[in-house]
Amino acid sequence: MSLWSRISNALRGERLNREIEEELQSHIEEAIASGHDPDEAHRTFGSILRQREASHNIRVAGWLESLLADVRFGWRQLCRNKVTSLAAVLSLALGIGSCVAAFRLIDALLWRPLPISNSSKLYVLSRKLTGLEGKPIDDGYWATPDFKLMRDAVKDQADLIAISDAERTDIILSAGDDVEKAHVVYVSGNVFPLFGLEPALGRLLAPADDRASGAGPYAVLSWDYWNHRFGRDPHVLGRSLHISDQTFEIIGVGPRDFTGTEKGTVADIFLPVSMSSLAAHENVTWQRTFLMLKSGVNPATALEPLRQHLSAVSHAFEIECSTCFRGVPQATIDRLFDKKLVLHPAGAGISDLQKDYRRFLGVLGLLAALVLLIACVNVANMMTAQAVARAQEMALRISIGAGRRRLVQLILCQSALLAVFASALGALFAAWSAPFVLSLVNPPDNPARLALPADWRVLLFGSGLLILVVLLLGLLPALRASAVRPVAVLKGGEDPHSPRRLMRGAIAVQVAFCCLVLFLSSLFVASFQHLQNRPLGFSTDRLLLLETVAGKGQLPVVWNQTAEALRAVPGVNSVAISGWPLLGRIMINSDISINGAPPSSTPAFFLNASPGWLSTMKIPLVSGRDFRPQDASPGAAIVNETFVKTYFPGQDPIGRTFERGANQPLNTIVGVTPDVPYHDLREPTRAVFYVPFDEIGDQSAPKAVDFATFVIHTDSQNPLALADSLRQFIAQRHNGLRVSNITTQLNLVRDQTIRERLLATLAAFFAAVALLLAGIGLYAVLNYSVLQRRREIGIRMAIGSTRAGIVRIVTLDVFLMIALGGCTGITLGFGAAHYVASLFYRVKATDADMISLPACAILLTALVATLPAVFRALRTDPTEILRAE
Repeated sequence: MSLWSRISNALRGERLNREIEEELQSHIEEAIASGHDPDEAHRTFGSILRQREASHNIRVAGWLESLLADVRFGWRQLCRNKVTSLAAVLSLALGIGSCVAAFRLIDALLWRPLPISNSSKLYVLSRKLTGLEGKPIDDGYWATPDFKLMRDAVKDQADLIAISDAERTDIILSAGDDVEKAHVVYVSGNVFPLFGLEPALGRLLAPADDRASGAGPYAVLSWDYWNHRFGRDPHVLGRSLHISDQTFEIIGVGPRDFTGTEKGTVADIFLPVSMSSLAAHENVTWQRTFLMLKSGVNPATALEPLRQHLSAVSHAFEIECSTCFRGVPQATIDRLFDKKLVLHPAGAGISDLQKDYRRFLGVLGLLAALVLLIACVNVANMMTAQAVARAQEMALRISIGAGRRRLVQLILCQSALLAVFASALGALFAAWSAPFVLSLVNPPDNPARLALPADWRVLLFGSGLLILVVLLLGLLPALRASAVRPVAVLKGGEDPHSPRRLMRGAIAVQVAFCCLVLFLSSLFVASFQHLQNRPLGFSTDRLLLLETVAGKGQLPVVWNQTAEALRAVPGVNSVAISGWPLLGRIMINSDISINGAPPSSTPAFFLNASPGWLSTMKIPLVSGRDFRPQDASPGAAIVNETFVKTYFPGQDPIGRTFERGANQPLNTIVGVTPDVPYHDLREPTRAVFYVPFDEIGDQSAPKAVDFATFVIHTDSQNPLALADSLRQFIAQRHNGLRVSNITTQLNLVRDQTIRERLLATLAAFFAAVALLLAGIGLYAVLNYSVLQRRREIGIRMAIGSTRAGIVRIVTLDVFLMIALGGCTGITLGFGAAHYVASLFYRVKATDADMISLPACAILLTALVATLPAVFRALRTDPTEILRAE
């Protein structure tokens, strides 16, 4: 009989037994019908039961039948203990779901290859050098002329590809339409052919579209953008879109799966690199450079020679462009030239999101794994208690011939059922939680986007996790059950303390893991609070920011007139102008020269600001005065206290002068402000100077301003209530100014702490789950201990033991295990928290912050979990116990 038939027969159960009975009976009836005596026919045929068993064994796969029987028995056991089983399934579901969700995020961001041809041959070029603060940094951006030289130098062995980061850009799809935001990516013309991509509609960019500056005004839409913005309209081909003063013709739609090489951001529009205004600048690094090895080139032998060749070409280009460094301090030039070109695998894409969240996702995965381990130890403890309670059952099974392998299978089947149900719930939790966590990564107006498919990669990870959980849950109880000695158990001679010791040891392990989770969680929560509560030095209350652009630039007088008009709008208290907002995306530094000396090796950062900007931002003056309407740049300057300490230590800075580089016009310090964060809350305080918004050019004429930010203090507690009306007000003036983006200063501050807030929130969630699981496990062990020692407790109470003595014998051993696990967990957690803090934070939590929360939480959980068992023990009736004796 075929294997498939034997397997299918095992699923038929009683119906197969009836068929075998009928077949055997038909053979006997045939013998009788052929003239044999009925008694003789029955004797000749033999035992019906034996024949039926022999026929059954031939027709059925025995291993599968026993497995199905054990599954059915395991299901009945779970149904007998509904509350315990439900608690086990829910706790395991949280652990499994968290692990799968963490894997989906890590895989999507860091591991999943791009949907392109030969992704394993794709590398990205970057340079390692020393940053402004003396720390090593990785610079992955290149000037387009440098890229072209390197591309021509290695064209025989590899192809170089230029791809910019996706920038949210103002676009207009047709005349009269409102301005929209889209993620625009500039790419070299060879990107689509080298990636092996085919268009979903029309055609893609080709090398011919990217050969001459401004000669390829063509645009390719991503499939995602075509789908949600145009509803897959095939007539989109040939339409125009406008970016700044450029017009592009839409020539095609990219493939469905390709959303760019920047993980976390979905590109909307692809344009040729040659169409960017930055492509012609030798001193502007703005694009990433990718390298793809040609077919037949061995990476093991080719990469290092290629790296050295590219490094030499790039270094020669920088030497040739050394005129760009005129007036730059020699120390800065040496630092910029002292760098090493490196090649990193880029088959999974490259983005700042990967760099920012790589360690975060690692910690998220660690927390999820620890919670799963706590859940597994918890459920294994419950199953061990059940195995002890079923010791006589196991002894009887062995006595009547059951093999130890069958007992192990019996326990593992019950574990597998728990794991399967938990995995089903965990899959639902992971399907919801992974996109939810991703939605919290970036600001709400520009959320991170990743493909999170539930494909074979996730299925394979989930299957491996399921097998691991089954082993963690059932292996120890199964081995213990199979090691039962029937004679000793049936005589009642098994050591009653052995299972309690095992369960208490598991409690120590749970507490240690719980302490580790709590330590990491307290670090993230306390560090977030420290960062959030860091003094800003300026107000965020009721501040609306209108980030405004002028297509071809407008003179400062136009900007100032617009600000004056805004002050007359109802609901507006004050208006000022700055080049860009504090804690925004822009940061620009300048070399500082004092008294004609060579520029300092420590640069300072600057910001253009109009008169009244300090008062609008509520930044006080330490000394000196604010800007006046007649002040211009270069001329007056206001500096912060760090600027004074850096360049004028121990001196009164008012009236002193400095130059922005060598042989530049003088700036006279007219005021000093306190230090306020400039670009990043996590960074140390930088030297910052403010210059007037009105700038004078080389011809002593006002310089046109391309972009600036109106800083508006409103009457309303919700400044965004005025956003639409102020946008329309500026547009209706028809003076060339257009509002590109609207936000609040409070939102910019909150955006600075998104990563820390997300990590603190998830860590607090995992800490709560870990405490809950530890509490359930502690309660289960104490409750089991009281039930097992009920007779002993009753006798002790009968002979006069005090209530305090009863409490001591119930809780002493468990609290010793809590103390042991707590000490181990504190030691591990303290070291782990300091290590993680060194990786993540410049603003760190104190040791007291990290110790106080775990200690208090563990103690409180232990007390709450202990009380029900203590009350049960104290309610023991000694009379009932003695009567039973």
